[in-house]
Amino acid sequence: MLLKDEVAMLQRVPLFSAIEPTKLKLLAFTSDRVSYSAGQILFRQGDEGDAAYVILSGRADILVDSDSGPIKVAELEPNSIVGEIAILCNSSRTATVRAASSLEALRIRKDHFLRLMREFPEMTIEILRVLADRLSHTTADLIDARSAKERMT
Repeated sequence: MLLKDEVAMLQRVPLFSAIEPTKLKLLAFTSDRVSYSAGQILFRQGDEGDAAYVILSGRADILVDSDSGPIKVAELEPNSIVGEIAILCNSSRTATVRAASSLEALRIRKDHFLRLMREFPEMTIEILRVLADRLSHTTADLIDARSAKERMT
C-alpha cells in the first residue's frame, strides 16, 4: 500500500482525524504495517505494552483470561485502536488480542504514540473519550452480570 493510502486510512480513525496530513505521513512512515491471519495473536495479556495498533482492515477479538479460560469481552473493527492502555499506564497488557479474520494494522511504537499525544492535545482528548466509552460499557456489562448472578441465587 502506498504511503498516501495509509495517510488516508489514518485520517478515517477518529483519534487521528484532527492531525495534519504531513504529521500522519510521518506517523505512517515510522510505524510498522503488520498483517495477521485469523487466529493469530497480536499480543497477549501480561505482555509488555510496547506499541498501540490501529486496525486498518479486518476484525479482532479482545480476550481476558479467567479461571474457566479466555472470555471474549469485545470485538475490534477497522479504525479502532488497541493497546494504548498499557502504553498510557506503563503497565503490562490487560487483555489478549486475537485476529478474528485476516487483519491489517498499523503498529505504532510507544515512543511515537506518546510524542503524538504531547504534540496534539486533540488526540489526547479523543483517547480519553475512547477510554471513557470503554469504561462505561464495561461498567454496564458488570452491572448486567451481577444482576443476572443475583437472579440465579
